[in-house]
Amino acid sequence: MRETVDVLVSGGGVAGLAAAAAFGSAGFSVICVEPHPPVTDAEADGADLRTTAILQPGMAVLQAAGVWPRLAPDAAALQVMRIVDAGGPDAEPRRIKDFDAADISDRAFGWNLPNWLLRREMVARLAELPGVSFRPGVSTRAVLTREGEALVTLSDGTGVAARLVVAADGRASPIRQALGIGVRTWRYGQKALSFAVTHPVPHGQVSTEIHRSGGPFTLVPLPDRDGLPASAVVWMERGPEALRLMALPVAEFEAEATARSGHVLGPLTLQSRPQVWPIITQVADRMAGERVALIAEAAHVLPPIGAQGLNMSLADIAMLLELADKDRAGFGGVAMLDAYHRRRHPDVLLRVTGIDLLNRASMAGAAPLRDLRMMALDALYGAAPVRRMVMRAGLGVR
Repeated sequence: MRETVDVLVSGGGVAGLAAAAAFGSAGFSVICVEPHPPVTDAEADGADLRTTAILQPGMAVLQAAGVWPRLAPDAAALQVMRIVDAGGPDAEPRRIKDFDAADISDRAFGWNLPNWLLRREMVARLAELPGVSFRPGVSTRAVLTREGEALVTLSDGTGVAARLVVAADGRASPIRQALGIGVRTWRYGQKALSFAVTHPVPHGQVSTEIHRSGGPFTLVPLPDRDGLPASAVVWMERGPEALRLMALPVAEFEAEATARSGHVLGPLTLQSRPQVWPIITQVADRMAGERVALIAEAAHVLPPIGAQGLNMSLADIAMLLELADKDRAGFGGVAMLDAYHRRRHPDVLLRVTGIDLLNRASMAGAAPLRDLRMMALDALYGAAPVRRMVMRAGLGVR
């Protein structure tokens, strides 16, 4: 016996859960499978303690999916994106430029949330949707596509016939590989450390990205903890240096993090254990195949700069829903998926290229290169029309 649905979402990470909620809220029948049951408690083993900034267009997707009302009470607004150049002889700031959302909008740039909480609220939303079946502990074992449908075999032996398979199964996507879609990958020899801190100086809804060498050090606002201002940190460094930092005792790690921050928020005190992961850029040659759409890291992987990762994934989902709404009879067919590739791939390539260039600039260690980076920052900020254009481009709006 084979189950029949509109959409099979393969992968129940944050992007996959968002896709299931979005399609389910739009009236499609959905099965979402995820081999590793999501950890939805910050204190549980395996909890993803990283945070993600949801930008304005991404918030609109989550609003339509019925998820945003659950997230809003815990979200920390990002009103200002502050870029700090600390590329001088010492680690102190020598240029500070503020990009204020008020220059282009009456809302914040975005809102920051812990990943474990995103999972918790998305899983709760799926439970409210009668047309959605979330199956943690189950994976996609095989996919056979044909003109009218995709035939999927799940790891529990269930057969599913779906009009569309949404591959949200990660950067090593088995579905992408099964379709024979290639990828291009750039490696930097970098790793990112992620952790939460408290500090005596209020962040004032300012996300601060500090550039020196090795990669940016970014402080992103969180709600207060125990009466103290709090921020999430993403600290990118060359691999050996990142591993050295991870091995330090807590007090020494805090001292190095405070120094690398340029003391902009005062002494930093750890509130979560640091996590580390490798940094790559990767982009799929195509965004779709027969009856299959690639989204999220199955389609694009970027360094954590400019909050592009999940927000690009939400843009993938928004595009699929827009195309589906135009022609429900042709849902999942060749015309829809060709249009999805044509309309999303150029934007993905543009953003991948831009973030790659920013990351390489942020890694600069030689003094002349750091000075050149500072001059480029001055040029971007100096003309108000250019500054506003950069902010709109970062948000993904015109």
